Parts: sequence; C-alpha cells; structure tokens
Amino acid sequence: MSRRKYSAVVFDLGQVLIPFDYNIFIQAVNRHKDGLGDEFVRKYNQNYYIHRDFERGKISENDFIAQMLEWLEHKVTAEQFVQYWSSIFSLNEDVISLLPKLKEKYKLYLLSNTNSIHQKYGYQHYDFLRIFDKLFLSHEVGFVKPEEGIYKAVESYSKLPPEEHIFIDDIEEYVEAAKKFGWDGVQFTGYDNLVKDLTVRGILS
Repeated sequence: MSRRKYSAVVFDLGQVLIPFDYNIFIQAVNRHKDGLGDEFVRKYNQNYYIHRDFERGKISENDFIAQMLEWLEHKVTAEQFVQYWSSIFSLNEDVISLLPKLKEKYKLYLLSNTNSIHQKYGYQHYDFLRIFDKLFLSHEVGFVKPEEGIYKAVESYSKLPPEEHIFIDDIEEYVEAAKKFGWDGVQFTGYDNLVKDLTVRGILS
C-alpha cells in the first residue's frame, strides 16, 4: 500500500501549543469579590453562544467586554478583565520544538477557535507563531471549528488537495470534522503520542 502524501501540517493552538487554565482567571476575579469568578463562569457557559459569536468575529470587542463587565458586576475594569482573561496561557515547549523540524518539509498552518482579546493580550507576542506559514484565526475567518468554512479557508490558501492536509487538535469533534472534509487528523493527547502518530505516517522520522 502506498503511503499517503502529506504537504501541510495544521495545528490547533489552545491546549496543543499553548495550554490554558481558566482557573487562573476565576481566582483573579474572586479576589475582587468572593465567588464572583465562579458565578461569572456559570453565566458564561449558560450563554455560550456569545463566546462562539465573538470567536466568529460577529460581536465587537467593545460589546463583548461590556457584557463581560456586566456579569462581573462592574467590580473589574475593562483593563483588568482583558488582563485576567488573557493570563491563562502557558507554553507547551515539547510540541513547539517540533515546529522547525516540520517546517523543513511541510507547509505549517495554525487553525484556532480564538478571539481578538486573547490574540492581542494573550499570545501574539509568542515567537513560535512566526514559524507558521499562515495563521487561520476564527474571528478573522468568520467561521469556527467544526464548521466547514474554517477548513476550506486553509485549503483555498494552501491550494493543496484536502487529503494532503493533516490536522492536530485536542478536541476529537474538530479532528473528525477535518477527516469528514478529506483531511487526515490526529487527536492530541500529549507530546509522546503526537510523535508516534506523526512518525507512523512518515511525517517525522
């Protein structure tokens, strides 16, 4: 059996390259009023469509922040909110260390459900992002995973057949969507498994 040809390796961002922990945000907010962070998260999850629409770029940053400050009972300023909400990220150095090696042989793309606040205040200063040929961020593309439009945005830029893309994401639903559209995909569960998944495909040697 001939081995599948890969030309583009597409990475998710959150929990793959940059782990995040919303407890950091909750604890910061709870310092302003006991239990406020927990109550905020309850409201946030109940109104998750607002989060998704912000990731699609359908809600402006100002409108989003205004709604968040309301849920935070105006105990937190807009400046504090964006700072706390964007201080949740860390770096997965092991996975990041694979990028230069992959770049030698493949196009590298980033595909992320994200938003303008996290981009500006959370991660855009990270040097490793420069290794990618292009970043596909949901709020700029106008679609979120697992919607077809966000995967098609990558294809229309890469000019490659669907089957030459492989997608790495921690969320199984988003990997399965990529496969449905003709891509290969692996669910990220950790560095060691990722290396195995890429090695078995001949992407890493």
